[in-house]
Amino acid sequence: MDRRQRRHQWERAAEPGLYAASLLFLAAYSVRVLVPGLSPGWHAFWAAVTAVTWAAFIADYLARLLLSDHRLRFARRRWLDLVVTVLPLLRPLRMIDTYDRMQRRRDHPRLALEARVMTYAGLTALLLGYAAALAVYHDEHHAPHADIRTFGDAVWWAASTLTTTGYGDATPVTSRGRVIGTGLMFAGVALVGAVVGSFSSWLMRRFRQDGDT
Repeated sequence: MDRRQRRHQWERAAEPGLYAASLLFLAAYSVRVLVPGLSPGWHAFWAAVTAVTWAAFIADYLARLLLSDHRLRFARRRWLDLVVTVLPLLRPLRMIDTYDRMQRRRDHPRLALEARVMTYAGLTALLLGYAAALAVYHDEHHAPHADIRTFGDAVWWAASTLTTTGYGDATPVTSRGRVIGTGLMFAGVALVGAVVGSFSSWLMRRFRQDGDT
């Protein structure tokens, strides 16, 4: 068995565990941000969950890198994996890579595939928006002159930013909050484009089918 086959086996075997680790990481970060006044014991517990799950992401990336025949090529082609390993709150962005690989699989995807793309993009938008709202709320709610004071404000900001609406009634004032906002805007364009493009493709195919009948 060559390295490529071993890497594919590793990826298939590790995927369920990484999915669970991603949910645990998000849950641990959510508790630490949204639950004020945690006891030292619970704070240490959730900090340990964060550290262990993050270590699992790093171990998975390093294992796949070591199992690759051409490691530099792997790092270049799978750059998104490195980004979400360094910044685990961005793990929902891996779905964009899934969308890209699915689109290359067929020139004329079936309805089931288009529905899957829209589902993946929608879930990615929800998870990414929630993660961004958490991160911005964590940085902003104690900042001087901040507009985002509650988690509800952060969710509203994330929704308007992700959909590129941008009402402007809630905006980050910290440097990290603005960096997160910039990234969320670019992700929103990509995710909305994936959904609209897939839906448009389905509509065009249906119109062609109706025209042929």
